[in-house]
Amino acid sequence: MTPSVDTLVILGASGDLTSRLLLPAIGQLLTDQPHRTLSLLGSSSEELDDARWRDVVRKAFESVEAKGDAVERILKETRYVVADATSAEDLKGLLADAQGVPALYFALPPAVAAKACDALGGIELPEGLALALEKPFGTDEKSAVALNEQLARLVPEDRIHRVDHFLGRSSVFNLLGVRFANSLLEPVWNSHHIDRVDVVYDETLGLEGRARYYDTAGALVDMIQSHLLQVMAVLAMEPPSTLGAADLRDAKAILLRATRVWGGDPVTGSRRARYAAGEIDGRSLPAYADEQGVVPERETETLAEVTLEVDTWRWKGVPFTLRSGKALGSRRREMVITFTPAQQIPTGLHGESEPARLRLLFAPDSMSLELNINGTDDPYVLERAALTADFGPGALLAYAEVIEGILDGDPSLSVRGDTAVECWRIVEPVVKAWKDDLVPLEEYPAGSEGPEGWAPLP
Repeated sequence: MTPSVDTLVILGASGDLTSRLLLPAIGQLLTDQPHRTLSLLGSSSEELDDARWRDVVRKAFESVEAKGDAVERILKETRYVVADATSAEDLKGLLADAQGVPALYFALPPAVAAKACDALGGIELPEGLALALEKPFGTDEKSAVALNEQLARLVPEDRIHRVDHFLGRSSVFNLLGVRFANSLLEPVWNSHHIDRVDVVYDETLGLEGRARYYDTAGALVDMIQSHLLQVMAVLAMEPPSTLGAADLRDAKAILLRATRVWGGDPVTGSRRARYAAGEIDGRSLPAYADEQGVVPERETETLAEVTLEVDTWRWKGVPFTLRSGKALGSRRREMVITFTPAQQIPTGLHGESEPARLRLLFAPDSMSLELNINGTDDPYVLERAALTADFGPGALLAYAEVIEGILDGDPSLSVRGDTAVECWRIVEPVVKAWKDDLVPLEEYPAGSEGPEGWAPLP
């Protein structure tokens, strides 16, 4: 049995990720589960004392109205240690300070996290140690393999948590419930009845000061290579026997191993663009190339679209299009399943007939089933109607669900090593085609729906 975690050590504790996401998630988790006895140790190279650190924790907890004995205990006992995460001696001291079974959360840039793992290889590690890393997991397929080998020398795979908050438990279970608990849908969840699948994550936000990371990643690596491929895997995988970590992760891995760029051609199977100057909700945005910290010569895309195929009996011939972009005119976060058109509409029914569509939306999670119905005024004229439902938001934030898995030694919501490699394998032909300038970098005004000439997704 995998041991639970007694002490969470956050490396990079003075950073934005910690204060904005990790600490509020911890506060909410402890409020929801006051029986937990967790110790919290913050560390980074920035000079902070315990009092200032506790103030950071307190403000983060207040943002989610965290309360209760477990919260008060953390606020009273949490400590901060100035340390270099890439120093073996400093890491040895941090782990010695941890009570019971520790987990190291790398709230650090990927290159620094890799150096920290190198340093861990030179010291004796406590039994049961867990490691939690943020994406990206490597920078390409080869480096992802190397990172997996490096991590495997430190701790077993089930103690490695590659964090993807898109796989929060509530969102995953909402998908699984709709797919597998409805005899109306599961029998038609295949290429005989589904024409296409689109996974879209469009944002109205621009760069928002993230040039240091984003300009070296772009929309393809930042969103499609990690988040959207994981969502697609849950949407399209074969039914797992159980919702245990092994079965759930096996099903995702099998699906991704069968996935490749549509027709094996990244030139015809992908599109890219970046935003020019424009206006969104009355706010003027400069062109991406003029944003502070951006190197225009990198030609980093802010809108990426890739069409994939899944070479299995279930999905043969069905295009899966994954798209994500910034500074667009409307916020759109959804999975769209477009069913095949009706085979025959009786003579006498008028109006435009569209295929039925199931829309599964994230943040907040909901669903909408779009159907053709007889008109309210004229029953001979077809109209469009949508049956909608809201999913339960879940008791916890997505990051709180991820941290719960880390503390409980449950890797169900974490990305397994082989899956991380497969995601890089899938997108690498696209990365190469773009690097070789085989796919043009188009432009779109900030606040628009994308470049002119791009066919809109359903």
